[in-house]
Amino acid sequence: MSTDADVLVAGETLIDFLPERPGPLSSVEGFDRRPGGAPANVAIALARLERTPLFWTRVGDDPFGRFLHETLTDYGLSERYVETDSEAKTTLAFVTHDETGDRTFTFYREDTADTRMQPETVDDETLSSLEWVHTGGVALSSGSSRAATIDLCERAATQGCTVSFDPNARPELWPDEETFARVVGEALEYVDVLKATVEELRMLGFGGETPAAVAREVLAGNPHTVFVTRGSEGAVAVASVDAPWGPPPEGGDGTETGPRQADHSGFDVEVVDTTGAGDAFVAGTIAALTDGHGLEETLTFASAVAARATTAAGAMTALPDREGVEEVLTSASESKSGTF
Repeated sequence: MSTDADVLVAGETLIDFLPERPGPLSSVEGFDRRPGGAPANVAIALARLERTPLFWTRVGDDPFGRFLHETLTDYGLSERYVETDSEAKTTLAFVTHDETGDRTFTFYREDTADTRMQPETVDDETLSSLEWVHTGGVALSSGSSRAATIDLCERAATQGCTVSFDPNARPELWPDEETFARVVGEALEYVDVLKATVEELRMLGFGGETPAAVAREVLAGNPHTVFVTRGSEGAVAVASVDAPWGPPPEGGDGTETGPRQADHSGFDVEVVDTTGAGDAFVAGTIAALTDGHGLEETLTFASAVAARATTAAGAMTALPDREGVEEVLTSASESKSGTF
């Protein structure tokens, strides 16, 4: 069956309980229920950016699952691959913030619906009609969703899709760092575009003195493009000579000098909550690259999407539309006297 969407996002949808104030979980008395899950955030961010994808996810047949199903529909996502599991609950995640807005998670996720995704749910005919498939590391951490995610990446690559991946490391969900590195390493064999932090890349066994150096080491494997996010310090991107985002830089004699690199120092915004900022960055990256933009333009746009997403509380509820992103870009341009 063909589809008008050219992007598929796959992975968990869950409930984030956001604290009423900063501090450890043991001292917070009130929480606000919000829809969440990194792939769900990416899918909705893409819809907000006018690149509505297909979304494959699985929620429980419970009040939380019904709330999430309704939320996804309200944002304009197709119900085609939004599954309801009658035998499992929906995952819950309690978020805590420190005074700078950085967060930690406590999960209630044992044998929940999003761990029970099944291989070959998305058929090859659908994959052949897509340009891009995106997945994340949480789905790899347990249950049948591990095999389902790797199967999806492998078949998407076979069908000619660009495959992107975000490790989204959550140590609470893995038995140890070695298992995380091994399983994610299996998925990376089929990945073209990787978005990660320096810490995640080091967990995966990549080294280097700078974020760009660590990213370049990744290029020795299958991914041809790596985006490294650095929080308030911005982001860096590197792409191999084989990446389809424009020609690599040339030396004085016209020969290729190696991987293309782009750097961005980030945008100056008033941060309220960093939850979902990385997911917003991923959506900005996919939107820009599928629109045909080059590496530098993509890094700038994705950084603006992420920056805007930190200016309000929540993950999905803070995701910006293109007008909001344009406000960030315009403000930065004006503050630099038009030299942005």
